[in-house]
Amino acid sequence: MKQADAKVVAWFECIATIGDVVHGSGWYYIGCGGCHTKATKGPTTLMCKKCGKSDIVGVAQYLAKISVYDNNDQAVFVLLGDSGHELSGKKASELVESYFEANEDEGSDHLVPVPQALIDTIGQTRKFIVKVSTHNLTGKTQTLTVTKVLTPEDPDIGVNLEESDGERVKRAAENIEGEEPKRAKCG
Repeated sequence: MKQADAKVVAWFECIATIGDVVHGSGWYYIGCGGCHTKATKGPTTLMCKKCGKSDIVGVAQYLAKISVYDNNDQAVFVLLGDSGHELSGKKASELVESYFEANEDEGSDHLVPVPQALIDTIGQTRKFIVKVSTHNLTGKTQTLTVTKVLTPEDPDIGVNLEESDGERVKRAAENIEGEEPKRAKCG
């Protein structure tokens, strides 16, 4: 993905109900312990292209897809990093670690099933702060990236969305041009 493709179109706040957690694909990735960018395998270690380090500590981070709906429409959201923790109440690293502790005979390349902590969110209604970029609108899979998860009762957030924890997990573009949050119907 080119840097221009990652330009932020808008930030939206929407209230939606979780209809399902997408199964059959990985729900986490191994990221750099420092910047959370996806780690790459080197000859003998994990490396981070963003930090430029050739020997990093890998940490499991959320990369889960959820299907959501409201009164008008439905959509697929991607939970990255801290937004998954905000939704489930559990860190991805804790869930992955406990799975492999309970299933010691499984290899490290084994597909870890979606954890119960995420499945238990089905039916919950939450307020999502969603980032929509050019990539989301033109990519093969038109999913929307969640940067923050709140309860519907939470007041409007007065934080700079560009600096939210979820931004540390962005896939590309060092220089993102953000806009003020906008309200729109979900979907």
